[in-house]
Amino acid sequence: MTFRFVFFDVDSTLVTIEGIDVLAGGNPEIAALTAAAMNGEVPLDEVYAKRLAIIRPTRADIDALARQYLASIVDGAEETIATLRDAGVIVHLVTAGIEQAILPLAEKLQVRNVHAVRLFFDANGNYEHFDRRSFLTRTGGKELVIRDVRARSKGKAAMIGDGASDLEAKGAVDLFIGFGGVRVRPFVKENADVFVMDFASLLPHLVG
Repeated sequence: MTFRFVFFDVDSTLVTIEGIDVLAGGNPEIAALTAAAMNGEVPLDEVYAKRLAIIRPTRADIDALARQYLASIVDGAEETIATLRDAGVIVHLVTAGIEQAILPLAEKLQVRNVHAVRLFFDANGNYEHFDRRSFLTRTGGKELVIRDVRARSKGKAAMIGDGASDLEAKGAVDLFIGFGGVRVRPFVKENADVFVMDFASLLPHLVG
């Protein structure tokens, strides 16, 4: 069986980095907040605005992050997405990451469907705020995005991700695949329908 829709997380799934931690420049407070959210210890709502308020990334910082994303693609990710596209699968990226940094990665992967969070800057490129209407900045946001996509078109769907915010979407898809190729999060490993450690192991579950 081939899935009609495949939804991918980005950070620590398609790339080896966590974008927000890169922007934080190693700030241990930010790293601790990110880890707590991804491990399911605190709701994403509690940490999203807080991290950005501490970091206040500039437009130049986001451009630099975009370049780092392109340099950090996980082995096999590009080929896997190409194979899915060739099989007629509709690929989506679903991430609480920053849209302006994700879009060049999506272009390289030839993925047109991108769900991420837009930042807003002043005329000098200084951080002002983020899109607070985005589902992706709150707990359960990925599930809402996926349900919205699926409501407009029929077909089986799978989700691949490494963190608790990805696992929240399990009820919105027919198959949830936990990815441990960058980081193994025990909570995700224990609750995923399938758990894989690399992209070579992923394709047999998605393309019949």
